[in-house]
Amino acid sequence: MKKTMRAMVLGSPGEPLRLQTLARPMPHAGQVLVKVSACAICHTDLHVVDGDLKHPKLPIIPGHEIVGHIAACGDNVEQFSEGDRIGIPWLGWTCGTCRYCRTGQENLCPDARFTGYQIDGGYADYVLADARYCFNIPDAYTDAQAAPLLCAGLIGYRSLVMAGNARNLGIYGFGAAAHIVAQVAKYQNRRVFAFTRPGDHAAQNFAQRLGAAWTGGSDEMPPEELDAVIIFAPVGDLIPAALRVIRPGGTVVCGGIYMSDIPSFPYDILWREKRIISVANLTRKDAEEFLALAPKIPVSTDIEILPLSAANTALDRLRKGHLIGAAVLVPDNPEK
Repeated sequence: MKKTMRAMVLGSPGEPLRLQTLARPMPHAGQVLVKVSACAICHTDLHVVDGDLKHPKLPIIPGHEIVGHIAACGDNVEQFSEGDRIGIPWLGWTCGTCRYCRTGQENLCPDARFTGYQIDGGYADYVLADARYCFNIPDAYTDAQAAPLLCAGLIGYRSLVMAGNARNLGIYGFGAAAHIVAQVAKYQNRRVFAFTRPGDHAAQNFAQRLGAAWTGGSDEMPPEELDAVIIFAPVGDLIPAALRVIRPGGTVVCGGIYMSDIPSFPYDILWREKRIISVANLTRKDAEEFLALAPKIPVSTDIEILPLSAANTALDRLRKGHLIGAAVLVPDNPEK
């Protein structure tokens, strides 16, 4: 095993990532060292790189939709063995003792640490991870196909659960998370109404291919009242828009970790027991449930594979809204 690795490193928010050669880390007790096979690019990575999410560990290696094989196990790791294929998500460590950790709400742990934000992530040849927050990957998926399941899938699934039993489901922002959620929603006999950037016919066609009952711009009204809406686009202006399209008693779920400021809006569009709720991170229960469900549907991920060294290009395409589905980084020169 090499003693060095390559990684795309963020030195300061707002700057391009730099390809560097670093010392390969070694696992401590409770950790695994994973040889990265694939790491999908998430909108949250963009928020870290652009400085929308404050106080990252710097320098930091981004990336939290990671699939790879265990190269070494630290002491006290019993659930995995060297060679196992695992996935590593956004939530990377919690204290295990606070009121939230004790009640199954570890996603709200005040001391939680996150992969690719406070813990070096998967834009690299190798990554360290807390074994408690790693998961077996279903055999039905290749490494690259599975990578988007680790955040777009998991956060999307948690958002869908928070939407309750909504029959008519709106989705604002039809990207990586939405294209997975739409498949789960269809499996659950829900009807999907897809809202995209105005005039984004490529995204609307993508949603139609996945069985959306209706597609349109975020500035349009759907033909029917909706029971719930999930907002994946990080645009605060969409909350008043979503409140206007849901029925009384409906729910607006904010599925992202970051959103621009929400403008003021008249109380009248919130009245009649409409709800706005945010999704914060994920729990291990979410991962266990979704990774068991995905191959049964089966969820298919629409991916574009790019070399690790092209991370800046991929992030810029995501920033400009030029990606359909999910971009997945793979090592440029994988070891044989």
